[in-house]
Amino acid sequence: MATARQVLGTWPVWVVPSVLVTLLSFVLALIYSGGIADPQGSVRNLPIALVDQDTGPAGGQFVDGIATAPDPHHRVSWKLLTPAAAKDRFDSGRVYGAIVVPPGFTASLTAIVAPPGGTAPARQPYVTLLTNPGAGSLASSLASTAEQQALRAGSRRLGAQLTARLAATGARPTTTQHMLLADPVTSVTAPGHPIGARTGLGLTAFYYSLLVVLTGFIGANIVSSGVDGALGYAPSELGPLRRMRRTVPISRTQTLVVKMVMSVALSLITSSVVLLATAAIVRLDLPHLFQLWVFTTCASAVVGLGAQAVVAIFGSLGQIVNMLFFVALAIPSAGATIPLQAVPGFYRGLALFEPLRQITGGVRAIMYFDARADAGLARAWLLLAIGLVISLLLGFGVAHFYDRRGLHRIHPDDLTRPS
Repeated sequence: MATARQVLGTWPVWVVPSVLVTLLSFVLALIYSGGIADPQGSVRNLPIALVDQDTGPAGGQFVDGIATAPDPHHRVSWKLLTPAAAKDRFDSGRVYGAIVVPPGFTASLTAIVAPPGGTAPARQPYVTLLTNPGAGSLASSLASTAEQQALRAGSRRLGAQLTARLAATGARPTTTQHMLLADPVTSVTAPGHPIGARTGLGLTAFYYSLLVVLTGFIGANIVSSGVDGALGYAPSELGPLRRMRRTVPISRTQTLVVKMVMSVALSLITSSVVLLATAAIVRLDLPHLFQLWVFTTCASAVVGLGAQAVVAIFGSLGQIVNMLFFVALAIPSAGATIPLQAVPGFYRGLALFEPLRQITGGVRAIMYFDARADAGLARAWLLLAIGLVISLLLGFGVAHFYDRRGLHRIHPDDLTRPS
């Protein structure tokens, strides 16, 4: 009987594990550190609305000045919207924030430079800065930062204009006027689309979606190992107990049918358990429970089918491929903890097809945005359907090809062994 020392002294034992572990560690380090390194520096086209409710000219000048201000890196995509259009985009998660100029803005500015004895401003001119918590805490924070920067620049522009206007009359500003004219516009902050208290500051959709992906992905691995053990293609081990069943002659295609059917069936159970735990025990704010259950079940099933297809194509190496595709590459490109507008372009490219991104969009729409199709739910269903078709075509296509080429999993001796 061989000893551990003899095995460890044989270099072929080290080659495959060493290469795979080293490469995997290197790739994972690049993926995760690259996605979170500099969200502020990576921001591109952050969607923020500009809403002018003022009846005078100052409001329009203020928002136009913000929209046309130099932005060589295209960090913000300003949207000039009506109040109704802005509300619609907040309710569908398509803007992360807004700067709203209220009625009477021009009058309050004009009152600052009114001659002595004139009408004093009822309050300092202000604008409302709206955030969208449903887009995620970091997305709201980035939008708030961009709004504050734009507000300061816009306020100083207006202050300079008012100062020039006052100087043209030959009047000297009072101490109060001098202080106000340096930075005349203040702000109040409010949510543009409030969400529930038990929503993790807009992060429960991401963690719930990650749970859906993990149950589908891990469930597929468990099913695959269990079926291989039951069919005699892998040992079944429980602690010190080991059993190797007689190999059942079955094609790769038929084996894949078994695994995929079991993955779909188990997704009904796992989705129900996940929803029960999060809704009844943890008590997350989960509106549209039935629709969330249907979406969760289908998403988990598609992930499971995709994972089974990958294992059918790559064999045991498929588990590493699945981990990279469904988890490692998926998390930084999900657009949840860090919005896609704040990650490097590589991750925005991954987000076009990564399952976690699509599932997060659908779950977020159901949880925070009243299950609106244009909040990401329609795209999520479409991409899940495409993923389902690709998984079936690739999985069965490659399995059938292996069968036709005679690349059977069963050992030739088992084909001639008497039953």
